[in-house]
Amino acid sequence: MSTPTLNQYSTNTASRILSVGGYRPSKRVTNDDLAGPIDSSDEWIRQRTGIVTRQRADADTSLVGMALAAGQQAIERAGIETSDIGAVVVATVTFPYPTGSAAAIIAGELGIHVPAYDISAACAGYCYGVAQADSLVRSGMADYVLVIGAEKLSDFVDPTDRSISFLLGDGAGAVVVGASQEPGISKSNWGSKGEDWDMIRMTRSSIDMRNIIQEVEKTGDATAIVEPGSQGSVWPTLRQEGPSVFRWAVWEMAKVAKQTLADAGIESEDLAAFLPHQANMRIIDEFAKQLKLPEHVAIGRDIADAGNTSAASIPLAMHRLLEEQPELSGGLALQIGFGAGLVYGAQVVRLP
Repeated sequence: MSTPTLNQYSTNTASRILSVGGYRPSKRVTNDDLAGPIDSSDEWIRQRTGIVTRQRADADTSLVGMALAAGQQAIERAGIETSDIGAVVVATVTFPYPTGSAAAIIAGELGIHVPAYDISAACAGYCYGVAQADSLVRSGMADYVLVIGAEKLSDFVDPTDRSISFLLGDGAGAVVVGASQEPGISKSNWGSKGEDWDMIRMTRSSIDMRNIIQEVEKTGDATAIVEPGSQGSVWPTLRQEGPSVFRWAVWEMAKVAKQTLADAGIESEDLAAFLPHQANMRIIDEFAKQLKLPEHVAIGRDIADAGNTSAASIPLAMHRLLEEQPELSGGLALQIGFGAGLVYGAQVVRLP
């Protein structure tokens, strides 16, 4: 008796980013707005980070709402129907529910019943999403994949913290990845250094919160419950070991970036743009020096007006760069994300 042959997906030769969309909250938060609680100044924040303002969402603006707006713009710009999307991947660390996923909710809002899942890879999450979308398209599992990086980091900020609070902004960026005759996404260079996970961390887990609340309920002592965002708050907020993160980002991630170029078979001179995670302007500038980028390479510097938006930062930087310099479309860009975990991801892409 012969063994039947299983049907498989029809594969695609290559993939590329077809479009990019973005959503930026309208509320602008200046350095002066944040300087008081951290005993700082506009000048100090600008010198250390390059940030002038950052955009933050109001209480009525949700992460899903921002992500949906960015995703819809990307779909429209790709010139396809929403029903053509074969998978939705959302990179975020600030969706407040462990389940269901933001991606599944967004797929539902779009009216499509496709595979949908979240990626928790912080500032590298968008690059992880692009890597997976590339594989999904080339394997034939999806014709088009919607990849969204979205964060509402202002929900997890302690305004009295001097390590990271003044860096953070909110927003969402999205791309549509589809099939291409020529490679438009290089081999991804991605990895992790989990032994140093606590260099960028949350102050508490949800279990810690539960235990504190149970203790208050048991004893009647409410001193542990303070306003979210204050020092000692029951609410988890972000912290980082700034100097250690800076050294890791500048020295170790520069090596990853160089290897990504080598794996793609190109040199820095072949690039039209460099799109690093918008962590800190000093890191971006040092990156450019390490890579010896020629003057013609446009560098994403969205952080000056948007702040650090974690998983949203690279697609938002791409979105702005192409709005300001549309002639870059079709050129090659090196994109690299790195951050909490510690995790990193990078690839060379052809700009939509």
